[in-house]
Amino acid sequence: MLSISPYRNILPSTSATLGSYTTDAKGVGVSVSKEHWKAWGQHVAVAAAYAAFYRIAYELSVAHWELTVGFRLCCLLLVPMRLWPALALGEFLPVLENALACFDDFGPAWLLAASVPQIVVCMAGMKPLRQWGALRDPDGRIRMSYVITAALCCALLSALRDTASLWIALMALSKDGSPGPLLSIGFSAYLLGGYLGSLTLVPTMLALQDRWRATPLVSAVLRNPLLRDMCIGVVPVLVALTWLANTAEAPGAQQFARLAMILPMVVMAWRHGWHGTAIAGTGASIALALTSHIVRDPAVIYCQIALALVISAGLMVGGKRSPATHPVLQEQ
Repeated sequence: MLSISPYRNILPSTSATLGSYTTDAKGVGVSVSKEHWKAWGQHVAVAAAYAAFYRIAYELSVAHWELTVGFRLCCLLLVPMRLWPALALGEFLPVLENALACFDDFGPAWLLAASVPQIVVCMAGMKPLRQWGALRDPDGRIRMSYVITAALCCALLSALRDTASLWIALMALSKDGSPGPLLSIGFSAYLLGGYLGSLTLVPTMLALQDRWRATPLVSAVLRNPLLRDMCIGVVPVLVALTWLANTAEAPGAQQFARLAMILPMVVMAWRHGWHGTAIAGTGASIALALTSHIVRDPAVIYCQIALALVISAGLMVGGKRSPATHPVLQEQ
């Protein structure tokens, strides 16, 4: 009798299974139970790693700067879809922990809504997107329109899920059963935070992947002009502007320092294309977040909107100007 393994898709397509053994493409016998344990171990490892990094991103995030959305999108773009259940499990554990901590304040309805991992909601939009097109063109170039669309999709779906949880929480706290004006404010903050969080992590992850695969030697990476310009030119400027924005007493000087953080990114975009935009944009986004000292500071949010628009434009323009034959394919 033929026994079909639920993990047969991890085996070569030419394998034939009989009893508790299978033969691979070379005719070598492999224990099915061993493949089962290997597949389960891979899922457990992915879930544990995702949960750990998600917790770090969660602790560093605020409503209008959500690194969790960027980390989530990185995984949905780069991790094979057969491992997506492990990602969902890895996010469910910390999300459930946070929901249980506030159960007494908001009630069982909120607990049910808040226990739904955002990554499950985002999968509903990302799966058709991944099936519809590829992240790279046939010549190896990153499709920036694809990245921007994925960032907007993930940010919107995450914002809708968070807003639904916020609506239930406000209903539980409201005396007249009305969510009040905070609902629209929360949705705007969640949408901006998710999109900016995606632009903070995803393009930089893709740029580092390209650079590392093109020159997979530490010595070559350290001599890279992009890293040199980032360390010598961008980081000192961003540190100085962050200090100025945190110490200046005049609101005009604070806003000037925040908006000036965009200028090093423009220079890096001109010198290094979308790779420069991505990495310098990450630095500017972190520096701008460090100047916020109150929740939903309108002055910081206005600058974050401007930064998100400039990063998006730099990625789109830089992606079109990148060479047709990508260095990743040259190295392969």
